[in-house]
Amino acid sequence: MKTRNIILYFIGILGLCSCNDMFEPADENTRQEDAMYQESAYAHGILMYAYDRLPYMTTTQTDIATDDATTNNLSNAYYNMATYGSWKADNNPMSVWDNCKDGIQYANKFLTIVDKVKWAPSAASKQQMFIDRLKGEAFGLRALFYYYLLTVHSGYADDGILYGVPLLTTPEDGSSDFNQPRATFADCVKQIFADCDSAMTLLPFDYIDIANIEDIPAKYVAIGANTSNYNLVFGKKANNLMSGKCAEAIKAQVALLAASPAYRDQSGVTSADAAILAANVLKRIGGMEGFDPTGNIWYKNKTKLEPSASEMPEMLWREDHSKDAAQERDNFPPSLFGNGLVNPSQNFVDAFPMRSGLPITAPNSGYDPQNPYANRDPRLADDVLYNGVTLRRSEIITGNYPNAKGESYDNLNKDNATRTGYYLLKFLRDDVNPQGSSLIEQYHIYPRIRYTEIFLAYAEAANDAWGPKADPTGVGFTAYDVIKAIRERAGLATNEIGQPLAEGDVYLEECAGDQNKMRDLIRNERRIELCFENKRFWDLRRWMLPLNEAIKGVEINLDKATGELTYKYFEVEKREYDNSYQMYGPIPKNEVLKWSNLKQNKGW
Repeated sequence: MKTRNIILYFIGILGLCSCNDMFEPADENTRQEDAMYQESAYAHGILMYAYDRLPYMTTTQTDIATDDATTNNLSNAYYNMATYGSWKADNNPMSVWDNCKDGIQYANKFLTIVDKVKWAPSAASKQQMFIDRLKGEAFGLRALFYYYLLTVHSGYADDGILYGVPLLTTPEDGSSDFNQPRATFADCVKQIFADCDSAMTLLPFDYIDIANIEDIPAKYVAIGANTSNYNLVFGKKANNLMSGKCAEAIKAQVALLAASPAYRDQSGVTSADAAILAANVLKRIGGMEGFDPTGNIWYKNKTKLEPSASEMPEMLWREDHSKDAAQERDNFPPSLFGNGLVNPSQNFVDAFPMRSGLPITAPNSGYDPQNPYANRDPRLADDVLYNGVTLRRSEIITGNYPNAKGESYDNLNKDNATRTGYYLLKFLRDDVNPQGSSLIEQYHIYPRIRYTEIFLAYAEAANDAWGPKADPTGVGFTAYDVIKAIRERAGLATNEIGQPLAEGDVYLEECAGDQNKMRDLIRNERRIELCFENKRFWDLRRWMLPLNEAIKGVEINLDKATGELTYKYFEVEKREYDNSYQMYGPIPKNEVLKWSNLKQNKGW
């Protein structure tokens, strides 16, 4: 649901519970704060400004600054920061400082007025339910903004202390002292946890309509709530607003960040803590019983991409889009009237195992670099468009030879073509045509939080805390169980017709006996499952893995005499990162120059 639709929804339901004319013009153009107390839509606009600053990206962007991809747009800011060393404190395309601080300011301001506004003056129960829900949303949004600020801007200063950002829980005004020091990372985490807990106390786990008064919390029944007005406030029409499950998931995400190698020494959060918080989210859906068997290809479920469709089991929180062709226009190959912007790397393609589950580097895997796409993990064909694949009834040739029609539009390094030998396929709909004269648009969604991400968070933290097969908390599943389910869903350890191999998933069983091997396997599964969802950049940093792995590609040629293809692997570009300090992003330079109490991260 877009923010505009949320606003229209809220104005509509408030119109049902107030006699005031919310659309009557004000006597003056300058509105005073006390006008908000009488005009609920005016007050709610403050919270909507916070929603407008949600930090989620809705297209693949940051992945081209990682080892997973590059781009043919050589003026792209993420490309330049990765390849020319242009990532600076005063030139940071990753920065969320202004956006998230604005969101926090709006949330803080809303929290000071929410109790005073006449949301539903004619009914005490509706008035209190609106206050609780809206207050819960504000707490959840503030937690989210602080989570992103920590992800992007936290780090060690020269004094050896791990800092987060300044903690602000009241709105700033003209009399405020803006020269605030950064709070420690640990204190920021405590505040986020507290905000998430407040949100979970006030909000329902999910927004659903109820039919029985017994399902209404007793505190609302005691002041006269019935199913009709409960559903008006907490029912399914509020779906996609901040909810209890969103706040609980954000708390789990923050815990995983804090328990990661880059932060754990001073975060106050352990891997066991992170595993328990992820498990709390997953227990709400029945643990492994709630694991979506088609969750890895959610973007192919066209009937569920429409806003009117029932929710996908895979989506904990999603962003809906109107019909468009933007993703396809950006990323289809040129022969399909696209710009081929995101080019997956050979590095990324090599991360996919064989269909047997063995890595391609295993001596007995059967991988042939001169026939590289045979018997590979089925997810490769779902996410990456490689040489010879047919899309929209067109053969896509990324090599240095024409397709059956004699066309070479998609060849390596042609205009608007791939620089690596690969095109992005994930997210793209084959029933879209981005060509202007024959334009066909369709609905798209973008995941804010997927349940698979939370399952992977649990697996990562649980393995780090207790090992692959331990379950000391009795949650009912282990890191091994999660990874086994993910790999089975992908179709690994099967033959070409999908039948399970007699020997099973040999590589998974090997990793199950070694905590370090399981850690690497979990990280690789996360890389594949969450690919091109703007996760990789931050995962590399929180894991403290090398940032400067050169991007590789493949050049494919056709031997006209034999009709055979040859594959030559080459370096596309180097990555100019400095591993000594760029595990942590900078505080914006202009902020550090303005405020003497604001310490910069080491090295910036």
